[in-house]
Amino acid sequence: MKRCKALGWLLALCLLIGGQAQARLYDDVIASGYVRIGVYRDFPPYSWEQDGNAHGIDVALGQAIADALGVELRLHWMTPDETLDDDLRNNVWKGHYLDKDEDNPLALKNVADVMLRVPYDRDFSYKRDALGLLVNELVVMMSPYHQERWQLAFDTEKLDAVRTLAKFQYHPIGVEIDSLPAFYLTSALQGRMREQTHHYANAREAFAAMQQGRVSAVMAMRSEIDWLLHETGGARYRRAENGFPAMGKQAWDIGIAVAEDSRDLGYAVEALFDRMIRDGSMAQLFARYGVTYERPSLYMAGS
Repeated sequence: MKRCKALGWLLALCLLIGGQAQARLYDDVIASGYVRIGVYRDFPPYSWEQDGNAHGIDVALGQAIADALGVELRLHWMTPDETLDDDLRNNVWKGHYLDKDEDNPLALKNVADVMLRVPYDRDFSYKRDALGLLVNELVVMMSPYHQERWQLAFDTEKLDAVRTLAKFQYHPIGVEIDSLPAFYLTSALQGRMREQTHHYANAREAFAAMQQGRVSAVMAMRSEIDWLLHETGGARYRRAENGFPAMGKQAWDIGIAVAEDSRDLGYAVEALFDRMIRDGSMAQLFARYGVTYERPSLYMAGS
């Protein structure tokens, strides 16, 4: 009986230890000779694979981090879950149950040392649950390196210009399904644009539909729109200059996330990104992909 109880406690301890991935400290990363950078899968212009090679802005930033640390870059490809909370849990502090650590068979789960493209928002960082406890207490969100915003592009053979969204009561527009633009366009103007809003798996499919003449415009993140326009070339498709009334937050900062006990690693990345922002190399990197670079609000304030 005592042996059974002892085995039971041992099993419980193993499950407890295996239930959370162990974050690597700065010294651990340097000693191992590699850094694991979390980037989203199939998400151009930020990160994607083609012909077995990784491409994108965040892939290049991951390489810059590895070079600055003097270690090898290893990409941790992330598949988005339902919420950002889920992504942080699966990729920064706990790990997904299917994602094993190939370097340490005793560890059940694999996490990124640094996760890129995390919305940097103080209110979200300190969000609390119904009991008043911090939802993301095991994660530190820091080092904003870019400001993203929503953007609309249109087909000049279908529309002369887009100054207001009222046009899309009569002209079809493409959006990514379940995105903020999708909800916005189906509810704004008392829902009068709902019938003209067409949903696609991602911004690339929506843009392809515009090229095929099925929609007259596309709304997505500006970086996605810029990259698609850059890849297409020519003057037929253009960025619109309109705003989005009553949409709420139309621009937001993008930063990184590290485990709460890996702040030193986060500070090293923060120092690198600050240098890249101030010397212009961050903007040059974005320009390589045809993407407009906008400094995060921290720098807009003159810091």
